[in-house]
Amino acid sequence: MAVLTRSKLFSVLGLLLLALFLSVLLTLYFGPVQLNFGSAELLGQFSRLLHSGELSKEGTILFRVRLPRTLLAVLVGGGLALSGASFQALLRNPLADPYILGVSGGAALAAIIGMVAASAFSFAPVPIFAFGGALIAIFLVLAVARSNGKLPVITLLLAGVVVNAFFSALVMFVLSVASGRHLPSAIYWMMGQISPKPYSTIGMVALYYIPGLLVLFGLARDFNLFSLGEESAQQLGVNVERSKLLVFLAASLVTAVAVSVSGLIGFAGLIVPHIIRLVFGPDHRLLLPASFLFGAIFLTLCDLLARVIIAPAELSVGVITAILGGPFFIWLLHKSRERLSR
Repeated sequence: MAVLTRSKLFSVLGLLLLALFLSVLLTLYFGPVQLNFGSAELLGQFSRLLHSGELSKEGTILFRVRLPRTLLAVLVGGGLALSGASFQALLRNPLADPYILGVSGGAALAAIIGMVAASAFSFAPVPIFAFGGALIAIFLVLAVARSNGKLPVITLLLAGVVVNAFFSALVMFVLSVASGRHLPSAIYWMMGQISPKPYSTIGMVALYYIPGLLVLFGLARDFNLFSLGEESAQQLGVNVERSKLLVFLAASLVTAVAVSVSGLIGFAGLIVPHIIRLVFGPDHRLLLPASFLFGAIFLTLCDLLARVIIAPAELSVGVITAILGGPFFIWLLHKSRERLSR
């Protein structure tokens, strides 16, 4: 593993931050409705937003629709990519991903149950429900896939697919029994969508993210040592079982919060970490924050494409990520099988 210098770390992250800023600008100014803002008018509309004033039509589109939607895409894309990178590091498997492992499916089922409970009892913390579902899913997948203390790649993937299918069926059952009239919108949510949310909701997503992000970024050194194998990592001072538990909890929390506000968006956690690993190397001190930033860029641009490709109608962003991620997953699986056959 090449030595990671401070200058390389800051240069790469700075470049990705700049790319993220440009991506956000693209999503704000491109869409079915063209916006023509001068700088003075833009500042004026922003000031009205801060003071809860009435916005113009263009100001409403920009600050009430596009900006919150873009901020949500940044958080969801970054969170899913970071979770994917963490699961891949822990399982030493480039095919690991919250969606493929069934974590997203478990979170979606629990989130749907939380939504139904919220409509019935006027209070249910959906992200907490989703967190519990994500934990149940990941531990169920690991229990099914483990064989003689090992996690074979094919068995792990099959277990994830089966668990995901099982949870998806349960979601349809819950929705059908609870409220048939909400079924079409719920199916669209299950396909994965980024829709405008109140700024308070976006703030809550960021707040829920903080403990998960701090834990995962703090485990970057442990991830590097995990690549040598669990025994070697333990000999080098890593508390392996404690680190594994923290990763499962933190990555499941981040995934659950993302799923609770966006539905099932697949493959972001698979594509992004692999690209970052190929371009910048496997050092997790860079890989984790770079995956978060590039995941935010990736989903922001996918959401822009979903908005404009058949405008004025919209595609689900989950459709875009699946179209991109399906062939990528097949390519990765083929590479893994070649490596195992050698």
